[in-house]
This record gives sequence, structure tokens and C-alpha cells, in this order.
Amino acid sequence: MRPTGIDYQIMWNRLVAVVEEQATTLIRTAFSTSVREAGDLSAGLFDRQGRMMAQAVTGTPGHVNAMAESVPHFIREIGMQNIHDGDVLITNDPWMGTGHLHDFTVVTPVFRAGVHVGFFAATAHVVDIGGRGFGPDAGEVYEEGLLIPITKFAERGVVDPLLIRLIRANVRTPDQTVGDLYSLAACNEAGNRRLQAMMTEFGIADLDRLSEFIIEASRKATLAAISRVPAGIYRHSMTVDGYDAPVDMVVTLDISADRITANFTGTSGMSRFGVNVPEVYTRAYACYGLKCAIAPEVPNNSGSLAPFEITAPEGCILAARRPAPVSVRHVLGHLVPDVVLGALHQALPGTVPAEGASALWNIQISARASDPASGLAGAEVLMFNSGGTGARPGADGLSATAFPSGVSTMSVEATEHVGPITVWRKDLRTGSGGAGARRGGLGQVIEIEARQGYDFYFNAMFDRIDHPARGREGGGPGGAGKVGLADGTPLRSKGRQFIRNGERLRLCLPGGGGYGDPRSRDRAAVAADLEAGLITPRQAGDDYGYDG
Repeated sequence: MRPTGIDYQIMWNRLVAVVEEQATTLIRTAFSTSVREAGDLSAGLFDRQGRMMAQAVTGTPGHVNAMAESVPHFIREIGMQNIHDGDVLITNDPWMGTGHLHDFTVVTPVFRAGVHVGFFAATAHVVDIGGRGFGPDAGEVYEEGLLIPITKFAERGVVDPLLIRLIRANVRTPDQTVGDLYSLAACNEAGNRRLQAMMTEFGIADLDRLSEFIIEASRKATLAAISRVPAGIYRHSMTVDGYDAPVDMVVTLDISADRITANFTGTSGMSRFGVNVPEVYTRAYACYGLKCAIAPEVPNNSGSLAPFEITAPEGCILAARRPAPVSVRHVLGHLVPDVVLGALHQALPGTVPAEGASALWNIQISARASDPASGLAGAEVLMFNSGGTGARPGADGLSATAFPSGVSTMSVEATEHVGPITVWRKDLRTGSGGAGARRGGLGQVIEIEARQGYDFYFNAMFDRIDHPARGREGGGPGGAGKVGLADGTPLRSKGRQFIRNGERLRLCLPGGGGYGDPRSRDRAAVAADLEAGLITPRQAGDDYGYDG
């Protein structure tokens, strides 16, 4: 009996549960804290054409939407005639995967009764992939670590021992890095088991009709949402810190009844340093920003992404050419939604938030023994941190929250467990939220020190210091970020730097912009902010006109 539309809807819901279990398996088995604690990953099911059918709720837009493009690359590079049951495919090529070498994408074909029916894919960030480490200082991608082209991690169920030896020989944390690759393969296998059980339950031999139902329904729902947006051409620009020079990000939205085109012509050219962004990552976050505002309730898959066309001139900083350094492509990539939403605000006033801190304040710490003869082992520590989000038209911004990436902040306990550091302070940064009728979210203040016997290097990759988040509709800017020592000594916002034992690194994360006239903020809300220590008495008077 042929399934009905209701049957397909039930199966669709089941697929979401399948890929969520796939993601959960990755979290439970991963070695890196970036996956276990922060959820810096993606997981999804693809049909045999390489179209994304379902994605796990757990994961980041940069991974998910970029991975949606990467599976067809695997099919083309390997060739379907060379893909067999038991194969596991892998790459961390920034232009074929999700934008930098630290992200591995693993693709596993799904066979049923000997017939190929689809693929599972998953992506995760590994803490170390060799080279200079996770930081922006490289001059070419070759310096940033080991690049694995699209190849087979396993063939017919047998893992390639030479590939494993090659990876182990080129990274600082071989057990952790290789362990994460096995975790990616394991999570795809977990998804496969659940999918096979579902297909047996519903009596289907392949995914073709279900895939067509999902993709077409999602495409139509997205088109219906786009048709409600006023047609027109809308332009917006934003200047951000960059590495050695400010970067202009410029976008033009062309909205019609059946498509939205975002073109980044006018954006600054490539940098000499690793803040460049492969275009796949730009597309991922531009699509995410637009979809959040226009069609947030439509499930994310190839059908719902199809009506969004994102382009950037090759050679600009948002469409970097190989072999540009791209290690910290997230710094600018996470700011893409802010510039896109700024243009969309012109079409849909009262819909999108003010600018936020946006880019994660990730910090990679390389702890080393102060005395090399001491025998103390070094360690690599990765810590994800978030500033404040922009205020929304109807609500304050969120403090210390990762938008648009959606990753979780790593706990202090988990971070200290990985390496010889102590996090002495981690609290909200008073006064960092932009003033407005709706206040911007607050950033954080974090202080880190090496334990006895150790110094550390850290790779700074921070933005919103010289160009803080702007408010909207009369709202004030968020607090600018700061980097330095606890004694007040300033440090650079990007690049590798040394902290000797006894010194404390202090990070002051930026806040989000405010929304609307601060003087119109509810007096009780101002009083509550003051009592909670979210704003200072001076801000209450100067910004909000509050006299108690």
C-alpha cells in the first residue's frame, strides 16, 4: 500500500529523531570538549542524490548548511560506482567541507538489501590538526595544519591504517584527534541503525518518495514565507575589525516573489591572515540569518535552502580563494547574519534584532612547562565564549549567548580538567549591553591563569573591539570588547601571544546593541537592571534618564 501524505509526515518527524540520536551519539563519544561540551557539530541524513533531508537540532548553522553542500562533492570526487556498503568517507578541505581544517566531515553511504538509498553525514571541530594551531597568524592554508582531501576513511568496513598513521604523525593530540574521527564514523552508524529500523517499520525499500515529499513541502513553505516579504532591493554595510585593517562587509538583497538573492559585491578583499572565509561558509550563515527572520518554522533541508541564492565576488574576504589562510573563518563568518539582517530590516522593520557580539570569542591555549627540564607535559585547551546578543524588537538581548553559532559555552570545570589552567573569574560584564527601550545582552569578563609550573601561549581571535555592535532604531551600541592582563596591560585582539606564570589573561567580551530609544525604556525595567548590577548608576542616569 502506497504511503499517504500523513504517513510521510510521520516518517519525516521520525527522521528528525533519527538524526538527533546521530548527533547525541557524537556528543557522547567525542574526545574534544568543543564537541562534548559546546556541541560544535552537525549531523544529517541525505538522499542518494546528496540532498539534505533532515538535520539534527543539535549543531551549528555553519556546519549544517555548509555540510548540505559538501555531500555532493563527495559523490562527485569518489564516484558513486566506487562507493560501497561499509565505506566511510572523510575530508577537512575548507572549500569542500565547512570552511577550515579543524572541521572534519564524515559521510557514510546507506545501503538496504544491497541497494544504495542515501547518506549520513556529520561534522565536528577537532581541537588540533597540526600546523600553527587554531589561530589567525598563518599566511597560507598550508601552514594551518594537515589537509585531508576527500578520501576513504574506511573501505568495506576496514579503516585505512596509513591514513590513521598520517594523521597521528601530524597533530599534537593524536589520541584525541583520531578518537574524534572514530566518533564521527560511529554516530553515522548509529543513525544508520535507527533508519533501517524505521524503514522496516514503515515497509519502505528506499527514501526517494519520502525525500521528494520533504524537499518539495519545505520549498513551497519557504516560498510562501518569502512571498510575504516586500519585494525590492535593499543594501546594507557594516565595518568590523579584521586583523591588520578594518573590513567592510557589504550586501545587496534582491527580494522577489520566489527568490531572495544576497550579493556581497563591495566587500573588502582577502586578508594576508587567517580571517578569510570560504564562500561555502558565507552562504551557510547568510542563509541562516535570512531563514531565521523569514521562515523560522520551516525545517532546514535542501528544499528550504533552495530559494536563497548567496554570492560573493571570488577573491573578496567572504569568498577566499585557495590557498588563502582560513583558520578563524568564524570571526567574520559569524558576523555575516548581522549585515544581512541589517538589509532585511529595511524590508521588515520591527522584525530583526540589533547587532550583537556575534563572533565567538574562542581561545586556543597551548600550556607549556615553564622549565622544559621539569618533565611536565604540555596541553592544548580550547575554550568557547560568547558575548551578548542584540536586543530584539520585543525583548532584551540575551547575555553571554552564542548567536548565530548556537554553541554552548564550555563549563569552567570541563575546561580546567583538560589542561593546567585556572579560570579565576567568569561573570557578566556590567554595563556592556547597549542602551535601548530593549537593552542589549551583556558580555562576560573572564580571567585565566596558568597553574604552577606552566606558562601558556594563546591564539587571540576576537572582534567587536574597534567596531562594537550597533544599536537599531535609536538604540545604543554594545560595549566594545577588550583584551589584556588583569593588571591593565593591553594585548592584541588577534594573533599568538605569551602569558607567563603568575600573569592573568583578562577577556572583556562585547555586548549587544540596544533597540529603540533608551528614554522610553520602562522605569521598572531600568530599576531592575540597576539592582541586578546589569547597568551602572551613571548609565541609568545618562542613558535612560533614570533618577531613582
